[in-house]
Amino acid sequence: MLNTGDQAPEFVLNNQEGIETSLSDLLQNGPLILYFYPADFTPGCTKEACSIRDIHTDIQSVGLQIVGISPQDEESHSRFREEHNLPFALLSDPEKVAIKMFDVDGPFSVGVRRATFLISRDRSIKDAMMADVRIGRHKEFIEKAVILRETAGFQSG
Repeated sequence: MLNTGDQAPEFVLNNQEGIETSLSDLLQNGPLILYFYPADFTPGCTKEACSIRDIHTDIQSVGLQIVGISPQDEESHSRFREEHNLPFALLSDPEKVAIKMFDVDGPFSVGVRRATFLISRDRSIKDAMMADVRIGRHKEFIEKAVILRETAGFQSG
């Protein structure tokens, strides 16, 4: 897994609508919380996505954005977003291009590790964490990023 201080590698993946999206494109809108998850519609990944959805307004209020990446195709991501009312983009990585670049491929290339990164506009990884089973730790990680930006005076609007 890439660590704090590493440079986030450039990637280009399709979002849930089939539109090519690069890391550089995403960072034009400000710092990014990028999270990797194993699969749409699984109980753990659904719980994680919905917990992020529930704090999405807080995330945006401090100028952060969030995007998820998993190996499922655009159609699966589109259905997953719609069914769970997810207000953030999901990127499709069936060939595990970004997954491998961020070193979050599963053991023996099976599955994907559950990891979350905070990436600044200059592509520097400001914080990172991995927790495959303790899903709530990812929400805590995101809430911490929101609080730190809020404390530093990064409210938008």
